[in-house]
Amino acid sequence: MGNLKKSLLASCLILAVFGLAFLFWPRSHYVVPILMYHSIGNPPSPRCRLNSVSSESFNYQMSFLKRHGYHVISFDDLVSGLKKGQSFSHNTVVIEFDDGYENNYTRAFPILKKYGFPATIFLVSGWVGKKGMLTWDEVKEMEKSNITMGAHTQHHPYLPRLSLAQAQSEIAGSKKIIEQHLGHPVDYFCYPVGGFTEEIKRMVQRDGYKAAVTTNRGTDRFDHDLYELKRIHINNSDDRYWGLILWAKFSGYYNLFRHFKCEGGRLKGYLYE
Repeated sequence: MGNLKKSLLASCLILAVFGLAFLFWPRSHYVVPILMYHSIGNPPSPRCRLNSVSSESFNYQMSFLKRHGYHVISFDDLVSGLKKGQSFSHNTVVIEFDDGYENNYTRAFPILKKYGFPATIFLVSGWVGKKGMLTWDEVKEMEKSNITMGAHTQHHPYLPRLSLAQAQSEIAGSKKIIEQHLGHPVDYFCYPVGGFTEEIKRMVQRDGYKAAVTTNRGTDRFDHDLYELKRIHINNSDDRYWGLILWAKFSGYYNLFRHFKCEGGRLKGYLYE
């Protein structure tokens, strides 16, 4: 009974806080949630265990979007709309994956097709074809079913620790390799571990990318900078509290709470990343 009361209390707090967001916060604070996934199913290595979502949870989360009438748009549509100053509806989300794990094809892809959802996969070009990772044939097949490919460097380094020449090689080289294999431009970039500097951001822009995503936290920017678009990490724990965590993360106001902690530990790990 004690755990049930705690769960009910946490649920009420989440519902109250995000309900207030819709009533009182400026429309300019709303951002289209970019839902960040990595590995789906059993993690291919211990390194990515924390970034894995089970197949069951992923299916539940996609069915949640479908049941509740969310408008799942492509990354292309998001960037195009932001450039035009488009006002997106509050039930809009984008789905993306980092790294290019093989289970994005074997586990996530069938579920995305079932619900008719577009998505973007940011490939580490030097990992394609290696054990546990996507192959170029799988990438090409997914592209035929509304899955867009982006670049995530050649070897997944933390870019701010590299020399400018090394960072340039990782950023431009990844784009070149993926374009050679796919035969069309690659327009979007993902900073490994969300790390970038102003110079790295300028490199990404100069190399012809139209937008880039990070994991940058904070509540101080709502100007929709196309080269530092924030994402929201999705995990198995988000299925708890009768879907209220998912509703909060999908709300478009979640970035306002990414530094929020409950000192008693009731919400820690759910509203804080």
